[in-house]
Amino acid sequence: MIREEQDIHSIISACKKQDRRAQESLYRKFYRAMMALCLRYTKNESDALEAMNTGFYKVFKNINRYNASQASLYTWIRTIIINSCLDFIRSKETKTEIGELSKAAHVDLPPSVISKMSAREILQLVRQLPPATQAVFNLYVMEGYNHSEIAALMRISEGTSKWHLSEARKKLQKMINAEQRTDE
Repeated sequence: MIREEQDIHSIISACKKQDRRAQESLYRKFYRAMMALCLRYTKNESDALEAMNTGFYKVFKNINRYNASQASLYTWIRTIIINSCLDFIRSKETKTEIGELSKAAHVDLPPSVISKMSAREILQLVRQLPPATQAVFNLYVMEGYNHSEIAALMRISEGTSKWHLSEARKKLQKMINAEQRTDE
């Protein structure tokens, strides 16, 4: 563990000096985790790679701002990558579906239905959601953000965040029910 921490510190120091090998090493070290994160927010691998590479560009550009006493390197990079995904979604969105609800409707899916699905099948369904709805769903369900945090990150109202979550749940329920009918 100590050796790994020393390696990270030396990689960060070299990245601060714009050492390309150190940047590549940092990129490779976090590639798998950050790519998985980006895949949850985008429609395909190409978009995920674009969002991730933009995020890593920001990581390297701002590495001097990293403060180990405030967050782990993983958390710092993850935050930048999530913001990069949200920026990517905003840049690709031509028409935003917007709605407001004082409270998001709760749609129940039986655990037995979800347990029969693989993570890949669930990801494929989530990817079919409109970009903003997909982002809110991921931020709320997967990342654990609350609606006020999502509203600030996505520059929308809390009501709109709740609406997107409600829409995601409704659409996912319809898609899962349709999948179930085809399996029967």
